[in-house]
Order: sequence, then C-alpha cells, then structure tokens
Amino acid sequence: MTDVTTTVAVAAAPASAPELGFSHFISQTDAVGQGLFIILVIMSVISWGLILTRGVALMLRQRRSRAFLNFFWNATSLEAVQHEIQTHGVKEPFAHLTSHAMHAQAHHARYGAAKLEEAGSAQDFLTRTIKKVLDEETMRMEQGLTMLATIGATAPFVGLFGTGRGVYPALPANGSSGPGSLATVAGPVGEALIMTGVGLAVAIPAVMAYNWLTRTHRARGARLDAFAFELFTFLSTGQTLKSTEGHKPASTVTPINPQARS
Repeated sequence: MTDVTTTVAVAAAPASAPELGFSHFISQTDAVGQGLFIILVIMSVISWGLILTRGVALMLRQRRSRAFLNFFWNATSLEAVQHEIQTHGVKEPFAHLTSHAMHAQAHHARYGAAKLEEAGSAQDFLTRTIKKVLDEETMRMEQGLTMLATIGATAPFVGLFGTGRGVYPALPANGSSGPGSLATVAGPVGEALIMTGVGLAVAIPAVMAYNWLTRTHRARGARLDAFAFELFTFLSTGQTLKSTEGHKPASTVTPINPQARS
C-alpha cells in the first residue's frame, strides 16, 4: 500500500519547470537574436558615452563662459581682453567669438583697404566674421545630437524585432507538439519580451539626453547671439548697449573703450 501511494505521489508531482531568464534566452536564441542584442549593447555604450562626455563638456564650458564674461564686462581695455585670451586660450564659445571679432576688426583696419577681396566697410567684414564663428559654434554644439536622436528612435524597434524573433520559433513548436496551451508558450514569450525591455532601456536615456542637450544648446545659442550683437555694436561704435542677463548692471560695468588704447 505504501509503495502504491509513493508511486501515485511521484506521478502526480509536477515536472520541474525549466530555468527561464535572460541568459537562457540569449543562449537559446539564434544568431539573428544574438546579433540584435549586441546591436542594442553597442547603442547603449555609444549613448551613455555621448551623455557623459557631452554633459561634462557642457558643464565645463558653462563655468568657463561665466568666468570669461565676468572678466570681459569688467576689463579696462581691449588689450587686457586679448591678453586674457592669449594667456588662457580659447576654451569656450564667448572667448572664441570675441577673439575672432577683435582679430577681424584689427585685420580690416590694417589690410582691408589694400585688398580687393576684403573690399567693403569694417562693419561688413566684422559681420561676416561673427556670423562665421556663430555657425561654427552651432555645429560644434550639435555634435552627437544626431546619434542620440537615432538611437532613441530606433532602439525600441530593434528590441521589438528581437522579441518577434524570439516568439516565432515557440509558436510552430507548440502547434506541432499537439494541443497548445498558454503554459507551453508563456516561458518563451516572456523571455522574448526581455528584448523589448532592453530596447526601451537603451532608448529612454538617449531621448531624455537629446531633449536636455537640445534645450540647453538652444538657450546657450540665444545667449551667444545676444552677446554677438552687443559685441558687434561695441566694436563698431565703442559703446555698450546694456549688460547681458546674469551680469552686472551697465552702471557698474567698466566699459572697454577702444579710444583709450595706446
């Protein structure tokens, strides 16, 4: 009687469930699925590399820009500004723009009248130089944004493709083994959905970083345009219009007077 009970209990015991999970899915999927996973890993590495490098560079440039603008609007002469740039180098957009604008003004004053290709007023030559530098800075600020946008837009679909590749083999196998049931396909489908989660995990940081960098660069570009307008007016007339946002009021700023140069 005991043997019969033991036999019935063993027969009634459910078979041990197969070990399912991410590692099992990667090991059991085909070369296409593994290739898609590798692509997602590469996308994630590129995305986080861009986020970290661009984020650190942006913080450094913002700190250097504040320091340079504070010095510029309180400098006593253009020679002091030029010496500051030559000493510490051009490491941020405002110093880059100022350096090229002052060089263009001095270059036109010295050679403009003697060269036909530079014919025109000093203001025209200065305007072209400032526009060229603004275009260069805009291109520099937009570096990496296209890659982040591409990763954010395509990573979810790469994950969905991997999910489809993981689900499809389980369906014919389930149909050929007899009456199908949800239990027989739940494991493979659950494993395959991991690829969708991986795709979203890659895409979400890329999209958030893209939006953050785009908004920051748009605001930074607006401040650079405003500074370029004031710099142009200042170099053309020797007068400042008003202090830019976040700087000292005009009444407390010592103007840089080109007429005072020795």
